[in-house]
Amino acid sequence: MNAVQQATRFQQPLKQWIKSSVWSVIYILFIVWVGNYWWLLLLPLIMDAFITRYIPWTWWKTSKNKELRSFMGWVDAIVFALVAVYFINTFLFQNYQIPSSSLEKSLLVGDFLFVSKASYGPRIPNTPLSFPLVQHTIPLLNCKSYIEHPQWAYHRMKGFDSIKRDDIVVFNFPAGDTVTVNVTNPDYYTLCYVYGKELVNNRKDFFGEKVYYPVDRRENFVKRCVAIAGDWLQIKDNQVYVNGQREKKIPGIQYNYLVQTDGTLLGRDVTDKLGISLVDDSLVLKAGEPERDLAQKAEHLIKLGFDPKLPVYHFPLNEKSYSEIQKMPGVTKISIETSPQADVFPLGGHKSWTRDNYGPLWIPKKGATLALNAYNYPIYERIIRIYENNKLEVKEGVYYINGKPTKTYTFRMDYYWMMGDNRHMSADSRFWGFVPEDHVVGRPVMVWLSLDKDKGWFSGRIRWNRFFKNAER
Repeated sequence: MNAVQQATRFQQPLKQWIKSSVWSVIYILFIVWVGNYWWLLLLPLIMDAFITRYIPWTWWKTSKNKELRSFMGWVDAIVFALVAVYFINTFLFQNYQIPSSSLEKSLLVGDFLFVSKASYGPRIPNTPLSFPLVQHTIPLLNCKSYIEHPQWAYHRMKGFDSIKRDDIVVFNFPAGDTVTVNVTNPDYYTLCYVYGKELVNNRKDFFGEKVYYPVDRRENFVKRCVAIAGDWLQIKDNQVYVNGQREKKIPGIQYNYLVQTDGTLLGRDVTDKLGISLVDDSLVLKAGEPERDLAQKAEHLIKLGFDPKLPVYHFPLNEKSYSEIQKMPGVTKISIETSPQADVFPLGGHKSWTRDNYGPLWIPKKGATLALNAYNYPIYERIIRIYENNKLEVKEGVYYINGKPTKTYTFRMDYYWMMGDNRHMSADSRFWGFVPEDHVVGRPVMVWLSLDKDKGWFSGRIRWNRFFKNAER
C-alpha cells in the first residue's frame, strides 16, 4: 500500500471521527471500571471499524448476491443483539423470577424483577464464554450454556452501594456448587448427610449424575440480608437479634400458625382475601388420610391444646393477616407453629440449634482473624476449604492449613447471612450457611410483571397493582 492509499484511509467524514472518538472514550471508561488494562490492546479495532477499515467488517454489503446480503444482514443483527444482551446481562441488569414463597409477603411467587448488578458492583464472569440469558443449561438442548475454560478469578467492579442489613439480595446458591441433576432440592450436601454419600453417588438411577458448577453458574436465590460481615446473630423464639438488637419490624415477614374454629369452615374466598396461596391453604386433618397419620396428628394437636374434632388449619400469616384472622367470627384459637429439633447448619455440627432458636453466630469479615477450636470448626470449615480454597486438615487436635500447623485463620472475603421473610418456609442460611461476597449477583430494584398462578387470566392472574413496585424493601 503506497503513501497515497495510506493517507486516503484517514480521510473520513467528520461524523466518522466523532463516532470513533465517542466509542473509544466509552471503551476506555469501561476498561477503567473493569480494571483490566490488557483490554486496551483492542482499542485500535474501534478506530479501524470507523476510520482505517483494514478489516472488511461489512464485506457482504458490496456483494452482488442479494441472498447473501440479506442473510448476512440478519446474521449481523443477531450477533449485535446477542453481544448487547450479553453485556447488559453481565454488567448492568438481569431479569429474575420469584420461583418460591420464601420471601412472601414482601415479594410474591410470580413476581418478575429487574436485578441491578451495578448496585453492588458487577462481577467479571468466572466463565466468560457463555450463552446469554440462561444460567447453566440451555433449554431443550439440555447441554451446558457455558464453556468451562477459560475460568477467570473473582473480581468485582466498583458499585454504587454496599450490602446493608435488611437489603433484599440476589446471589448464587453457595451449596449449589455440586448438584445431582435429578434431585436438586435439598442440595447435594444435605442429601449426603441424610442418605449417605455412597448411596447418593451410586444411585444415579434415582439421584442422577453429579455435576459441578462454577460460582457464576450456580442457581440464583433471593433472600433478605439480616446480618453483614462482622455481625453477631442469634434467633430466640423466631425473633432475630443482630449485635444484641432486635431486628426492625418488616411488615412482610410471616410465620406458620395453627388456626382452630368452632366448626366454621374457612372457604377459599376467605383465605384468598388473607393472601394465602392455594398451596398453603390446608386443613391439618384431612379426610382420606391413613388412620395412623390421622391419629398421630390428633395426638399432636391435643398436646398443643387444640380439639381435633373441630377444624384446624395450617396457615402462613404476616402481621396484617394475623390481625385480620383474629377478628373473624368462628376463629377460637391461634398458635404459632413450633419447631422440632431439626437438621440446621452446620449439619452434623453437634449444635442444639433449631430453625426458631439459633446461634449465637459470628459472620466472618474480610481481614478478621479467628481462633480455631472444636466448637467453631464445623461452622467455618466450609468457608476455609471451599469458598477460600485452602487445604484444611485436623490431626490429633492440631489444625493444618495448606500443610502448615496453625491456631488461627484470617478471612479473605466478607460474608452475609440471608433469610427469607416467610420464616417458617424458607430454605435459607439457617440450613446451608453463609453467602460469600463473590456469590452476590445484585439488588432487585423493581417488579416489572407479576402473575398469580392460582388465578385465571381473566380473573386476576395479572397483579396490576404490583407493576413497577419498588423491590428493594
